[in-house]
Formats: sequence, structure tokens, C-alpha cells
Amino acid sequence: MLNYLKKEVNEIINRGLDRTLRIAVTGLSRSGKTAFITSLINQLLHINRVDNAHLPLFEAARSQSIIAVKRIHQLNLSIPRFDYENNLKALAQQPPTWPQSTRGVSETRLAIRYQHQDSLMSYLKETGTLYLDIFDYPGEWLLDLPLLDLNFQEWSQELFRLNYGQRASLSSGWIEKVKNLDLSAVADEDILAQLSQDYTNYLLECKQKGLHFIQPGRFVLPGDLEGAPALQFFPLIHLTEEEWSALKNRKQSNSYFSLLNQRYEYYRQNVVKSFYKDYFSTFDRQVILADCLTPLNHSQQAFLDMQEGLQQLFKNFHYGKRNLLHRLFSPQIDKLMFIATKADHITSDQLPNLISLMRQLVQEGGRYVEYEGIETEYTAIAAIRATQQVIVNQNGQSFRALQGVRSSDKQKVIIYPGTVPNRLPPAEFWQKQHFDFDQFEPQPLTSGESISHLRMDAVLQFLLGDKF
Repeated sequence: MLNYLKKEVNEIINRGLDRTLRIAVTGLSRSGKTAFITSLINQLLHINRVDNAHLPLFEAARSQSIIAVKRIHQLNLSIPRFDYENNLKALAQQPPTWPQSTRGVSETRLAIRYQHQDSLMSYLKETGTLYLDIFDYPGEWLLDLPLLDLNFQEWSQELFRLNYGQRASLSSGWIEKVKNLDLSAVADEDILAQLSQDYTNYLLECKQKGLHFIQPGRFVLPGDLEGAPALQFFPLIHLTEEEWSALKNRKQSNSYFSLLNQRYEYYRQNVVKSFYKDYFSTFDRQVILADCLTPLNHSQQAFLDMQEGLQQLFKNFHYGKRNLLHRLFSPQIDKLMFIATKADHITSDQLPNLISLMRQLVQEGGRYVEYEGIETEYTAIAAIRATQQVIVNQNGQSFRALQGVRSSDKQKVIIYPGTVPNRLPPAEFWQKQHFDFDQFEPQPLTSGESISHLRMDAVLQFLLGDKF
């Protein structure tokens, strides 16, 4: 007990002096969260007092203000440690492979020793330490946060609104089974479990087709809840208002309708709410990652679905300027960064288009946080480089192309990836234009060297630059 209180007191002191910074890294499935955090840690660990050429845009590294960085034990022992070492091993293999994707919550803590520069603290103390806590979360779990404000009927009707196009086609078989269910009858646990599995299979098919808005998110990434009754329910998107009223008036405690309501409410209160309370209310800064290129290979609906998912990601976070009281008792996010990943899958002249496209995807939420005075940034990066840009001469003309190992056949290729739209194309454009952005394997990691990246130094400058 004494050790626990000591840790709490130390944490309060560190927060009061602004010596602790908690950064949340999130994004939708396959947006590159694991690669991003692995590279972020790696770039910081390779900072030294001699040569920081790998981070030219990070002022604290360029000016050699940072003395040393090391990983230390995290304070919360109940959260799995981010598997940085095994991620590096995957990159160091011959041939290199991508690290395993995020399957649950993880955390890492870094201690950054630095020289005080041009501040009052430089007269009181020559050096300081910033404790950096980095949290990794599956984006699908974050998409459950809107459930905090929706009852079972409202949630079902919200999913009905999104059930068009590809979703309507994919969900038709599952919906027909639910329509044949007498919701007022006494519930059979086995039938509930099977229909819930059918609904889960439908969500997994949505993911496979490039649709990102998945609820409940734990159904596709259950973690330690796999097989639990808490994940055995489904929405009733086929009911009319009259049918909802009739079922509510019957009030049969052991019916399918009653059990679905109960399990939804349990999930909302005991899974989503506790997850929010334990983690999200403590963040200082937030990074939202998105792979804006891969959905272009699917359909307009896939892209619109991604937009819906991204805007849902930050609606339930606390945004507001930080002051002493906020740091001590109610931390709020004061910096928000939207990052388009896989920027090395296009040529450098297309980066402005990619960033513009990212803005289009999140502009509604982006306007909101900018209005609240939150410092917001949009950028495009490659946390772990997979390609190199080359100049190709053809028919007397020179043009930019990419060289890398293609994931589909593991062949080394030189390709021209084409033009990225700078905004979401209209429906008719999707009917005429076919996008085909290739996926590539990571570049080999040289022992002792930092991970090759594109613009991770700009990310570090935005997230950490004001702390040094």
C-alpha cells in the first residue's frame, strides 16, 4: 500500500511540473499503429549527442538538447507492455517482415533526459526528465465509444442508417435469420450464440471488403472476452417503430428481446464505459492514423465508411487547453495529429494530395477541435519505409517511380503508383477510375541503425517539441 501511494504521489508531482506526457495512438485496422509506435520508440532511442541526422526536423535532436532516452518500467502493471523487441526482430529478419498488428491495449514508457533551454527551469536546474507514456489501442474498440450515448433501440436504428450498398448485400443472410426469430419467445442461449456468430461473421466480411465502421468492435477483436455472453448479442435493424413499442410493452424478462437489451446494456456499461474511464480520460495528446490509400482500391462506400469511422474516433475524447489543474486532475487533449500512413507508397509529388485527402476525411471533426482552440496538425508519413523513390527515363522523359518488394509476390519491382485525388472523388469518378496502390514489404533493418522512415521527425516535433 505504501509503495502504491508513493507511486501516486510521484505521478501527481510529475504531472504538476508537466514532466509526464501521455500520448494515445489509435487508428482503424491496418492503419499502421504497431509500425508507428515501433518507429517512434526507435527514433527516440537513437538520439545521441553526436549525430542525429535521422531526425533533421526534430529541433530537440538537432540542437542536441536531448541527452539520452531509455525505456523504463511502466506504472500500470496490469497493461501489457508494447512488444518493441519482437517488432524489431521481425524487421531484422531476412527477408524482413511486418510486426504483428495490434490485438489489444499495450503501453510503453520512455524517460527522456534533456538540457533545459532558455527557460526559468534552466536557472533552477540544468537538466530535466520527461516521462513519455505511449498507449496503443485497437481502433475498433474506440468505435464503440458512441454506444455510451445510445440505448439499444437507438444503436440499432443508427446501424440501420448505414445498412446500404455493400453492407446491405453482406448482411442480407444474417438479417433474414433474425427476421425469422420470434423476439417475444423464451430465449435459447444456443440460438443467441449462433446468431451472434453470424453477425460477427458479417462484420468480418465488412472488414475484408474495406469497410471500417465496425460495431461492436470487440466482436472482431474480442481479446479476453472471446466466447463470453457479453459478446453474444446483435442489433435489430429490421424493426419498425411500432414493433419496438410492442416488444417493449410486453416486458418479458426471459425473451430474446429482453436478453438482447440486457446484454447490450451490460456491454455498454461494463466493457465500453470502464474502458473509457480507465484509459481515455487520462490522455494529453492524441494521434489518429489512417491508411487513406488502400480504401481507394475498394469502392466509394469503403471510403465513406472510413470517413464515418475516423470521425467517430475522436468524438468522445476530452479536448481542451491544458493548465495546472488539468494536468493534476483532469488531463485533456491539447494537441491532435491526423496522420495518413504509407506515404512511401506514392511519389513525393503526391504527398500534398494525400494530406489534403486526409483533411477531407476528417474535416467535420477537425473544424470542431480547431474551434475549441486545440492545436491540430495533418501530415503524411511512412513510419517504416518500404520503398525508395527512383527516377525512370522512358521515351526521352523522366518521371518519379517507386522501387520496393511487392507484398503479393515478394518480387522487387519498379512501379509508377499514379495520382492521388486531393479530395474525395464524386460517385461518377469512381465508376470510371480504378485505383490500385500496391502493398510493399519493409526495407531491411541494419543492425545498430535507426529504422528508415519518412517524416517521423515532423511528428516528433509536433508532439514533443514544446517540452524541450
